[in-house]
Formats: sequence, structure tokens, C-alpha cells
Amino acid sequence: MYSVLMCTVYSYPNPKKTTSFPHYSPILKRGPDMTKSPMTKSEQLLRIDDHDFTMRPAFGGPPIPVGVDVQVESLDTISEVDMDFTMTLYLRHYWKDERLSFTSTNNQSMTFDSRLAKKIWVPDMFFVHSKRSFIHDTTTDNVMLRVYPDGNVLYSLRVTVTAMCNMDLSRFPLDTQTCSLEIESYAYTDDDLMLYWKKGNESLNTDERISLSQFLIQKFHTTTKLAFYSSTGWYNRLYIHFTLRRHVFFFLLQTYFPATLMVMLSWVSFWIDRRAVPARVPLGITTVLTMSTIITGVNASMPRVSYIKAVDIYLWVSFVFVFLSVIEYAAVNYLSTVQERKERKLRERLPCTCGIGNPDDAMCDPQITGYTTMDVNSIGNYGTAGNYGMPENGGRQERMFAQVVLGDPQLTGQVKRPGYVNIWIDTHAIDKYSRMVFPGSYVLFNIIYWSIYS
Repeated sequence: MYSVLMCTVYSYPNPKKTTSFPHYSPILKRGPDMTKSPMTKSEQLLRIDDHDFTMRPAFGGPPIPVGVDVQVESLDTISEVDMDFTMTLYLRHYWKDERLSFTSTNNQSMTFDSRLAKKIWVPDMFFVHSKRSFIHDTTTDNVMLRVYPDGNVLYSLRVTVTAMCNMDLSRFPLDTQTCSLEIESYAYTDDDLMLYWKKGNESLNTDERISLSQFLIQKFHTTTKLAFYSSTGWYNRLYIHFTLRRHVFFFLLQTYFPATLMVMLSWVSFWIDRRAVPARVPLGITTVLTMSTIITGVNASMPRVSYIKAVDIYLWVSFVFVFLSVIEYAAVNYLSTVQERKERKLRERLPCTCGIGNPDDAMCDPQITGYTTMDVNSIGNYGTAGNYGMPENGGRQERMFAQVVLGDPQLTGQVKRPGYVNIWIDTHAIDKYSRMVFPGSYVLFNIIYWSIYS
């Protein structure tokens, strides 16, 4: 068949055709790829097009070791409400890729920016439990790639990451928090990539100028663990732990001292006369409302946790003390009213009294009272002459002289001699005891509180 076709070709030549090129075909001719950028001299030196950099180094062999070190540039914010922290750091990776080895007469490395990093294999690190993260790009992408003649590679990034931090606020604001930043490969398990800290704890460096307004940074340290995912397998995970201790002086000035002063202010009412209602009632209401404002202000800047914090215990106990001082005056006022009612009823039961004038002459006249001077003096101990005096316990005593019997002889069957009736008005004793009980209890509470949480 082939021979017949050839014969047909030569049997009918074209007389007008003078030159023919039977070995060229415009369809099979390969032109230059105009969409591909030309290779730089460094890429030619590294033979970028000679290898498939979508595969990891030594694919099919043992896992490739990737060392990591971190330099913390700043620890920006710690948020109790969002339970997170923001950190800016330099993340550096070290590994060996023999595909990038090159010949060098002076054994010097070559440094590149992010453009070459996009054309070769680099570890696919990510931050576990991160909420936001980005690579800085001012004025250019903050990425550095350094390749050594033997194939060793240094890959450095400047990253800001916001990650989750589970805080235990049960001792707030006298607490110490430990947060962790976790680094892991996203695609490569421990069978393909072995992630490790290049120099142990010395792989983590921090800037000495790092400081926070509310926290004291106590220490940084590193650990390495394996993380398991049921669908993909085991992965190496690197941890950066840092411990923070909260500065308590700010909360002493803004929370503890005002609450303590409000409690002490509520005790002033114990020294105000019980009949001065316009003075004692507004004082108690003012201290209660002020404590409510302090509690609301503290909780507004805190997460809505389901457990009690240390500051809550102090504020609510202080609130109870302030509230009890108001209740104390209500009790004093009520008991005073009850006492006055009893006194009024007793006065109504006396058909005749000698009044509340000065009955000293009658007191000393046995013919009128039926008592001798010794009997009169033995009725009560008074500090001053007259009907009113202050007993030794500080209570107020009222004595009325009755010249008639206190009962109906027809009903009682006996007649009592005229004499003095002592009526005790001792409601001031509640205020007197409160002056000692309230401060003593509050001091005891503070001793217990600060011994537990400090």
C-alpha cells in the first residue's frame, strides 16, 4: 500500500513546483513558550526546571527533618474577654534539599526573597487554634530564603498570629495564666516530615524589651508532642509556652480600695443618732448603690464565665457588709418604735404619777414614798441626779415615780406601795455592738481572703 502511494506521487508531478520540503511540517514545529518567564541566572544555577518541587525532598525515603526556631518580637495583647493573645514572631525553618545544591568556589550561600520561595518546596507550617494570622508585607513580603551550596536551606517568615488561650479566671485578678502557641505541618505526617526544635529550649529567643501593661512575663519554654487525627494520622507538633502573672496593683486601686472604703463608710452610721433618719438612710443607700456600680464595672470587662472569680467573692462579701449596715439601722429603728409603744402603754396604765420633774425631795421623804434613803439609792445606779441617767453598760434608763398602786386592788387582791418604776430604753446597744462586730468580721474576712489568694 505504501509503495502504491509513492508511485502515485511520482506519477503525477507538479510541473509548476520547483522546490519542495517533504521533511518539514508546520504542525509539528515547536515554538518558544511566550507565557513562561525567562529563568534568572540563580534559577539556572539551582536547576529549578530540572526537578519537581511539588514533592518533598527524598520522597519515598525516610521523613525529612525540619528544624524550627522562633524569635518572639512582641507580645501585643492578652484578652480575657475573647480568651486569646496576639504575638509577632520570626519563624525560621531549617532543612536540606539536595536538589538545590550548587557549585560554589567560595562556599557562600545565596539569599532570595519570596519570589523564589514560591517555586521550590517549603514546609507547610500552620498555627493550631489560631484565629487570625498573616505574613507582614511592608514594604515587601517579609520572607527570606537562604540556600547553601550543600543544599541546606533556611526559610524565615515574619508573622503575626492571634491564637486561642484557655484561661482559668477563678483566681482573677490574683491569677497566673499559661498560654501556648502550637506549630504543626498541615499535610505531612510524621512518616514524611519530622518537625523538631533545632536547639531545644535555646530555639526560642525573646526580645528583652517585651512588656505588658497588666502582666509580668515570667518565662518562655518549648515542648514537642505528637498529635493524632483519626482520618489522617500522627503529626509532630511544637509548643511555645509562656507564663504570665497579672499585676494586681491596678485592681487594688480601681476595685479593692474603693470597695473597702465603701464598707468603712457604711460603719459611720453606727455613730449617728438613731433618730437622725435623714442622715442614716441616705448614707446606707449611697454605699449600696456605689458597691453595685463597682461590681457592674468589673463584670463589664470580663467574660461571662459560669464560675465565681476571686474578685467576685471580695466584692459580694463587701456588698453584704454594706447591705447589713442598712438592715442594722432598720432593726434599730423598728425596736425603738416597739420600745416607745411599750413605754406609752405603761404610762397609760399609771393613774397618777409624780411626773417627770425632779422628784428628789419625794425620793428622800420616807413618809411619802415609804422608802428610806438607802432603798431609793438601791433602785438604780445613776450617773447624775434626776430621772435620766446612764448605766454602766451605756444604755439609757428612764425612771418614773408612781404615787399610786400599779394595779387594781379589787383584781389583784393586794396593794403595792408607791415607788419608782424603771423603764429601760436600750436600743442603742445594737449600734454599740455593731461598732465592734462589723469591723472585726470584715478584718477577719480580709485576713482569710488574702492568705488564700495571695
